[in-house]
Amino acid sequence: MATKRLKRPRDPVELGKLVGDILTGQVEDVAPEREPASPAHEFARKGGLKGGKARAAKLSPERRREIAKKAAQKRWEP
Repeated sequence: MATKRLKRPRDPVELGKLVGDILTGQVEDVAPEREPASPAHEFARKGGLKGGKARAAKLSPERRREIAKKAAQKRWEP
């Protein structure tokens, strides 16, 4: 069973005490373990990585230029 990381107190004095306890070895500070990604997550990530490149390849240079102009106008309008 994985040990749970201690919740960090909001009070500065309590936080200082916790940090001191961790430094002196009275309390063990363990980072939480990450769960492995699910197969569905990996599948979605693969699609997301190639999506923008595939869309850009399908667009004509004129359409890409229109999109870029529109983005620049939105970026710089007050």
